[in-house]
Amino acid sequence: MALVPCQVLRVAILLSYCSILCNYKAIEMPSHQTYGGSWKFLTFIDLVIQAVFFGICVLTDLSSLLTRGSGNQEQERQLKKLISLRDWMLAVLAFPVGVFVVAVFWIIYAYDREMIYPKLLDNFIPGWLNHGMHTTVLPFILIEMRTSHHAYPSRNSGLAAICTFSVGYILWVCWVHHVTGMWVYPFLEHIGPGARIIFFGSTTILMNFLYLLGEVLNSYIWDTQRTAKLK
Repeated sequence: MALVPCQVLRVAILLSYCSILCNYKAIEMPSHQTYGGSWKFLTFIDLVIQAVFFGICVLTDLSSLLTRGSGNQEQERQLKKLISLRDWMLAVLAFPVGVFVVAVFWIIYAYDREMIYPKLLDNFIPGWLNHGMHTTVLPFILIEMRTSHHAYPSRNSGLAAICTFSVGYILWVCWVHHVTGMWVYPFLEHIGPGARIIFFGSTTILMNFLYLLGEVLNSYIWDTQRTAKLK
C-alpha cells in the first residue's frame, strides 16, 4: 500500500521541478543571454539534475508496476539497471549537489545577499521561484531518501565521481571568466586569486563531505527501520 503514495509523490515532485525549470527559462534576464546562458549557474544545473533524477524515479516505479509478476527475466534485468542508475544518481549527484546548493546559497545570502543573489534579481525572479530553486530541493531529496532505500556505490568510486563533477564545474566557471572577463558569482570578484583557490578547494572538500553524509544518513534511516521491524 505504501508504494502508491510514493509513486504519486515522486510524480508531484517531478512536475514541480518541470514547472520551476519552465518558469526560470521563461525569465528574460541579461545573464541568460551571455556566454554559457543558464548553464553557468550551479543552481540551474542542480535543478536539471533533480528533474532527471525524479524522472528516473518515476520511470523506475512504472517499470516496477509493469514487470511485477510477469516473470520476464529481461524486463527484470532492465529494471535492476534502472534501480542502479537511480541509486547512483541520488548518491553521487542529487543529494550532495542539492544539499550544497541549498546550504551555500543561504549561508552566503544571510551574510551578504549582494555577494550571491543581488537585490536586483527580485525584479526578475519572484520569491516563490527563488525558494523553488534554493529551498525545496532539500526536503524533496530527504523525502526520497526516507521513502526508498538506495544502494550506494563503493566509497572510492562515489568520491571519485563527485570530485570529477566538482572539479569539472570549477573549470567551467574559470573558463567562463576567461572568455567573458566576468565571474559567474559576484563574490568571486571581491576576493584575490589565493582566496579563490582556497574557496574552490573548500567547495570540493564540502562536496565530498556531503557525499559521505548522504551515505551515513541513508544507512542510519534504513538500519533504524530494520531494527524497528525486528523488534
